[in-house]
Amino acid sequence: MNQANGDGALAGFKVVDLSRVLGGPLCTQLLGDHGADVIKVEPPQGDETRTWGPPEHDGETAYYTGINRNKRSIGLDLSTDKGRGILLRMLEDADLLIENFRIGTMDRWGMGYDDVIAQRFPRLIYCRISGFGADGPLGKMPGYDGVAQALSGLMSLNGSPVSGPVRVGVAVVDQATGMNAAIAILAAAYERERSGRGQFIEATLYDSGVALIHPQIANWFMSQETPQITGNSHANVAPYDRYETSTAPVFIAALNNGQFRRLCDKLGVAELAEDEQFATNADRVVNREALDERLKPLFAIVDGKTFYLDLLEHGVPAAAINDVPTVLGHPHTRHREMVIDREDYQGYGIVAKLGRTPGSIRRSPPRFSADGRDILGELGYGADEIDSLLAEGVFFEERRDV
Repeated sequence: MNQANGDGALAGFKVVDLSRVLGGPLCTQLLGDHGADVIKVEPPQGDETRTWGPPEHDGETAYYTGINRNKRSIGLDLSTDKGRGILLRMLEDADLLIENFRIGTMDRWGMGYDDVIAQRFPRLIYCRISGFGADGPLGKMPGYDGVAQALSGLMSLNGSPVSGPVRVGVAVVDQATGMNAAIAILAAAYERERSGRGQFIEATLYDSGVALIHPQIANWFMSQETPQITGNSHANVAPYDRYETSTAPVFIAALNNGQFRRLCDKLGVAELAEDEQFATNADRVVNREALDERLKPLFAIVDGKTFYLDLLEHGVPAAAINDVPTVLGHPHTRHREMVIDREDYQGYGIVAKLGRTPGSIRRSPPRFSADGRDILGELGYGADEIDSLLAEGVFFEERRDV
């Protein structure tokens, strides 16, 4: 895979990105990775993640640079008539408009989807990302990842019986929402090939949070038993848990009978797999505590740093519990081209590897409005007009203090 060049599967797909923070920017980065031309339209103060540091290097925070590659940036004040006029000109040949403003903002600016955007740009796909959607008991309410984790039920399942509910350590709901939005955008683009029409898409943090709760939601529908925090173990399969060894903890995921037999064999207790308490997965789940009582002493005397590799080679899913530096330096991470280490940019690689039209890292995350003059020039604005827009406080080349 060529990470340095190539047009990508979405070459020619123009994205006007009004989103900030995480869900929207992640979505448009995914599209940009596969060739889309992403124009990041930032408010005068810039995307707020530009200030979410430390860590920070050369005036840019890690939070911002991690989700804004393969984009061009322009600073515009969309609360002004001329700023909105520039946006409307951008949309004339755009495929996608994506935003995550407080619901009602675009309508207040005279750019609501039904009344204006759909009428003026019938082929445009419009994606709105929000916390809870536009209506319903929580409609229009503001939301961030942690809030969505709590309200959607996800937090109730994370942690241990000792800790109680704990926020998942990464913004998993924000990221899932960005991915769901990207899937919906591509589905809408595919449908547009038949109908010739764009459509409105709404992706919410709340819906994404609810949808992440598998298999617990399915379990509840079938059993009517409220799912409980299980720590590192799994509600439906066993053994699926963290185990301490003589050197470092390992995670074991022996999900079927064959894997369990091979695990027992490697631990030197082949007869355990024949014990009627543990013969099937259902037996092992029901007798989880008894199983752990047998397994924990066996794990305690092995070298976890090498034992998990031995298990993997014998068909038993197992893992060392790696920290981030270890993962980034791991030979397999490098082999999968999941580390980009260029002079102008460091980050993770392209996740989905397309064989014929691979994605690429073409642009490092842009500085605020670094491409503003070029973008305005492409829209037909002359140098004097651009200078006037700058003087009038419509177009910005430096971030305005909040």
